[in-house]
Amino acid sequence: MQNRVRSSILAVAVAVIAVAGLWPAETQGQGAVYQAPRLMGTPNPDLNGIWQALGTAHWNVEDHAVDPGPFPTLLGTWGVQPAGQSVIVGGGTIPYQDWALEKRRENYETRLTMNPDELSTQGDPEAKCMMPGIPRATYLPFPFQIIQTRSKILVAYQFNVAKRTIHMENHVEAPIDFWMGWSNGHWEGDTLVVDVTGFNGLTWLDRAGNFHSEALHVVERITPISPHHLMYEATLEDPNVYTEPWTIRMPLYRRLEQNAQLLEFRCVDIVEEFIYGSLVKGAQP
Repeated sequence: MQNRVRSSILAVAVAVIAVAGLWPAETQGQGAVYQAPRLMGTPNPDLNGIWQALGTAHWNVEDHAVDPGPFPTLLGTWGVQPAGQSVIVGGGTIPYQDWALEKRRENYETRLTMNPDELSTQGDPEAKCMMPGIPRATYLPFPFQIIQTRSKILVAYQFNVAKRTIHMENHVEAPIDFWMGWSNGHWEGDTLVVDVTGFNGLTWLDRAGNFHSEALHVVERITPISPHHLMYEATLEDPNVYTEPWTIRMPLYRRLEQNAQLLEFRCVDIVEEFIYGSLVKGAQP
């Protein structure tokens, strides 16, 4: 009897070893730290590729319930805002100063307000085809491409053909204020750390009206965690709006479709009537 038991155990062990030998290599040793391929001629990870965030931070970086959207009788479920969880580390909320909470509420209520005389300061900039800013550009529902060299990293976004350059050498302060800020980068091990300043204070963080001022300082940390995933973190500091720095975190996913590429997004053509329709002669007020 004992011999039969030993034989059965041995057979099971052999089968397990055989199956383990057939298991995909990338699923083994999951406790080990992932070592990304190196950019040719450098000791740094190769981040080249097309990436996309798949969460709901685009609608609201904080916890949010499902919402019918601004035009439910016209759009039905097409205009629905999906429920989503906070991407703020710790699952908390943005540490706004008291006055800024009221400003966020006003932003949300007037998010689709269109006044050509207040084009840059009223309503959601995304709706008007403005540059999305950082970190919002990262989690828009559109892909973006990282093009990496030793001295510079170009990030091209499908939305509105937005782009920015991360300067890896010869760091200087922002010469002027920008919609996308001014990015200086360096490596800390396998993590790309990007220091972003020089904002114009006109971008939002999401469609919920979360915002910042021109004093915003963002530190991004981008770390490869698998062949097809990056972990993205951004710490936001703005003494004009927040009571303390706060951090968001989310995974980014590599687009694996055959011939994946950024496609044309003719943003200006889409919003022309929305922005300037009231200025057309004979237009209804």
